[in-house]
Amino acid sequence: MQGSRKYMIEVPNQGYEVLMPDIKPDIRELSPEEVLQVINMAGEKPFRVGQVFNWIHVKTIQDWSEMTNLGSAAQAKLRETAELTPHKLLQERISRDGTRKYLWGLVDGHAIESVLLQHEGDRTRTRNTLCLSTQVGCPMGCSFCATGQNGYKRNLSAGEIIGQVLDTAYHRKTADPDFKINNLVYMGMGEPLLNLPAVVKSIKILNHKDGQNIGIRRITVSTCGLVPQMEELASNRLDIVLAVSLHAPTNELRNRIMPVNKRFPLEELIPACSRYYNRTGRRVTFEYALIRDFNDGTENAHTLARLLQRVSGSANVNVIPVNTIDNNNCQRPEPNSVRQFVHDLRQQGINAVIREEKGSDIEAACGQLAGKLLNKADSSNRL
Repeated sequence: MQGSRKYMIEVPNQGYEVLMPDIKPDIRELSPEEVLQVINMAGEKPFRVGQVFNWIHVKTIQDWSEMTNLGSAAQAKLRETAELTPHKLLQERISRDGTRKYLWGLVDGHAIESVLLQHEGDRTRTRNTLCLSTQVGCPMGCSFCATGQNGYKRNLSAGEIIGQVLDTAYHRKTADPDFKINNLVYMGMGEPLLNLPAVVKSIKILNHKDGQNIGIRRITVSTCGLVPQMEELASNRLDIVLAVSLHAPTNELRNRIMPVNKRFPLEELIPACSRYYNRTGRRVTFEYALIRDFNDGTENAHTLARLLQRVSGSANVNVIPVNTIDNNNCQRPEPNSVRQFVHDLRQQGINAVIREEKGSDIEAACGQLAGKLLNKADSSNRL
């Protein structure tokens, strides 16, 4: 903001607090109530709120000048009062299966990736799922994931998270005016629960009926198992899907591939999953990256089943044959081994499915984000 003007911004579970003076808010991360404050400071009438929110979140405009039902004077005042800065599309890669990976340039020169997946549903209806990043890099250091190999830079703002949705929709609508994002998975770069306030705020805005209006039960948030943040997420009582990256049935194996397990071992994580279900009524989904000769045997399946039988609300397991990344010794199991592992889980009463693989040929599949293209762009692109 300029001068001594103050701006109140919502912080989940904490009410409202004053933004720093002399910093213009990002209009894309503001609720309608917060947009009203911007409208008031710009000296415009309150009815402009609906117009501005619609232009930003439905029409996904990229500049104030595209708000054609606002005069040039009103556009100029809003430009002075708030920021509207879309991500720079550095590259779009398209997989053989139609998956699209976007490399976005941020205003500070960093870069992030998001992935658009298309699924054919009943009666040929296409369902579009966008995989979102929540951090530049990741501090968790899981050995099978490319993102952590680049280190951690910073959290994304709520506006930067939302911007991935708005900018993806903007670019796709040029080819398909009826394009609509139906599902969101917070499974891209970063650990979402380490950026929980921004994640929660982005969910609320992307779910807003006057905006993208993405169904709350069509939103999934993933975590590697941060117990205190899982408790905090439960307190928000969002009717979302929580996905826990498990990837091993014992502490000994999990310690070898996921450093977080040394801080929150299975004895703490599994009861936290039960508490999450008891508080929200939403069962937890478990992600399990299957690694050849490491966690893919019949005994591993039986141990995993016994572990998950202790979770309230029953468990749903997504089995993911591990994807190849550089500087990593994790190998994919043979297809027969994958099918046998799922069969063994089902025999023990565990609901398990094999995650449909998409985009591996463009390094857009699970665990592959932040690969060579990202490194190149992040080191050479300074916007």
